[in-house]
Amino acid sequence: MQEKGRVIILMMDSFGIGGAEDAAKFGDEGADTLGHIAAARGGIKLPNLAALGLFKAAQASTGKAVPAGEQPPAAVNLPAKYGFMKEISHGKDTSSGHWEMAGVPVTFEWGYFKPGYPSFPPELIEKICSEAGLPGILGNKAASGTVIIEELGEEHIKTGKPICYTSADSVFQIAAHEKHFGLERLYRVCEIAFKHLKPYNIARVIARPFEGEKKGEFKRTKNRHDYSVTPPHETLLDVMKNAGGNVISVGKIADIYAHCGITRAVKASGLQELWDVTLQEVKNAPDNSIVFTNFVDFDMTWGHRRDVEGYAKGLEYFDSRLPELVPLLKEKDIVFITADHGCDPTYKGTDHTREHVPMLMFGKNVKPGFVGGRESYADLGQTAAEYLGLPKLLTGKSFLNG
Repeated sequence: MQEKGRVIILMMDSFGIGGAEDAAKFGDEGADTLGHIAAARGGIKLPNLAALGLFKAAQASTGKAVPAGEQPPAAVNLPAKYGFMKEISHGKDTSSGHWEMAGVPVTFEWGYFKPGYPSFPPELIEKICSEAGLPGILGNKAASGTVIIEELGEEHIKTGKPICYTSADSVFQIAAHEKHFGLERLYRVCEIAFKHLKPYNIARVIARPFEGEKKGEFKRTKNRHDYSVTPPHETLLDVMKNAGGNVISVGKIADIYAHCGITRAVKASGLQELWDVTLQEVKNAPDNSIVFTNFVDFDMTWGHRRDVEGYAKGLEYFDSRLPELVPLLKEKDIVFITADHGCDPTYKGTDHTREHVPMLMFGKNVKPGFVGGRESYADLGQTAAEYLGLPKLLTGKSFLNG
């Protein structure tokens, strides 16, 4: 058993590979993020992910081959395990998927707000506005963040009322202008909202700062901040930190886990910057470390906006950066590539889709092979825990030697 290796988790936010048995329960029957993207554009070039087993995993998930077309030669040729994982958490949201892969499935029901206006109870808004000294709010409905900022940005600047909206996730989002409203003030309003939302069992409050002076110019900035409830049990990250190991989060990972189990949090946004920072952190991370990155653009920028071509190009860019990781890997390192849910850009609506997710595991000393359809995302966490010589997690079955 390896005791001083490193584990790198590359979490491709929303990269589903179809086939969830309970998809119909969530209104997502037939969703297949990878398969539908490849079909819609007549192929996709992912040679390195293919070499690691992605297309085989997707075919095992859905029962049909991915219409990806002929692939160029791969530059990543390390031994790999591959398969797919099923979600057992009650939701298909960000928190549920992340917590489950770290060994803590969400077995309770999150609270949700109704999509139509007004989404939020008037007594909740009154409490938030009173404590925060706000003249009121705008929005008060489910919406795409970019769309509602475009719709209400000018009125927000004029009135000083923050834009509050929700989605199919268990979430309360607050958008405000960085200069006219103030970034620190936005964070303070989110903290107040987070406090008053506790009785509603909402998973996250998200600060969505933006800039620009008029319609057509508004753009969200990189200073997003998530306020998350804490997982109900210790995750892989907590166990690693408590054992004296290092847990390095890149992107929004620290926020999703409410900063529990994190020893170093590094901010980054955008696919290129997230890759740049991840490679730097892997280069610098000591032995006995976890480096955990959330590549959010697949979900936020392309999935929710139903941008098939953007999603496809993002996948191809992700694949093109994988060879840069290989020379940074030590003999004892293992890498996982996975996702937290689906967000099929060809599907109806703009919400997440209930899907299987890929499980790719590779490294210089990995025993290659097919690990099948895993019964929980928690199998990833349990495998990582065994590899790192940590105590067993509450949930999950290791496939380290399978």
